[in-house]
Amino acid sequence: MILITLEHIPAHVSFSLISVVTAIYWVTLVYQIEELSSSGGKGMIVTFVCITGSLVTRSLYSGHLPLSNLYESFMFLSWSSSLIHIVIDIWSRDTRWLGAITATSAMLTQGFATLGLPEKMQQSAMLVPALQSHWLMMHVSMILLSYATLLCGSLSSIAYLIITSQINRKILFITKNCFLRSFLTHENGYSRDQEENDLENAFNFPLTNSRQYQLTSQLDHWSYRTIGIGFSLLTIGILSGAVWANEAWGSYWSWDPKETWALITWTIYAIYLHTRINRGWQGEKPAIVASLGFFIVWICYLGVDLLGIGLHSYGWLV
Repeated sequence: MILITLEHIPAHVSFSLISVVTAIYWVTLVYQIEELSSSGGKGMIVTFVCITGSLVTRSLYSGHLPLSNLYESFMFLSWSSSLIHIVIDIWSRDTRWLGAITATSAMLTQGFATLGLPEKMQQSAMLVPALQSHWLMMHVSMILLSYATLLCGSLSSIAYLIITSQINRKILFITKNCFLRSFLTHENGYSRDQEENDLENAFNFPLTNSRQYQLTSQLDHWSYRTIGIGFSLLTIGILSGAVWANEAWGSYWSWDPKETWALITWTIYAIYLHTRINRGWQGEKPAIVASLGFFIVWICYLGVDLLGIGLHSYGWLV
């Protein structure tokens, strides 16, 4: 009973803290208050420690790794988002956009686990015989880490598309104004040189507005890097799951709905990486593919589970 209480304390503290950190990063991103960014980074570290403490405590009183039900998987997903933030924060100087993505992801996943799931689903239970295997840690941890990493990369691509669409609208607006002013004032001294200068400024808008240009470059770069890591983790998770399935059910692949959607997810991100590596695509086109992957991951992770379909379901909605 004491351990259960000790588990709940860091879980609630981490959720309150990650909510504050999320607000800090969004304020930093919107109002360009760079002094708050370091506070958000420290808050993410404390959040990571609190979630780690909660998961470790749960594993102590349950007698197994906290990866066996939907609540535990969401808590692990939130822990993974915090870990991804800390790792990338070491590599990158400017993590305001990163914090807005990872902190929000960690807050929403943990909020769904603690506030959205019924209390009965949050309780720890004995492992079913099929899960009493040394493959539990290898397979489930790799899959959940891959989900967190792929979602982070996909959200970066979605943010890239949003920002570039705003830039394109500004370019279109400036260009229309240039042509309109050229048409209306050409006879009143609006020279050809002035017209060409305005058009050049319009098409060079993303380059002259360096802050937005650098931000989109960072988003595109880190989306590619994180998706590459997530794809590798997903591959390891699928392969380890196949070996585990052969031990438990006597077949490496049974086209279970979860397995099928995992293959679809793997294919989507394989297409993304293929277009980046072999075709040399950058920017908008691969970002669209990665954005599609965001929804595919959620269908694979949550949609199939909650519908109670197949051998991997948690059976909440049916």
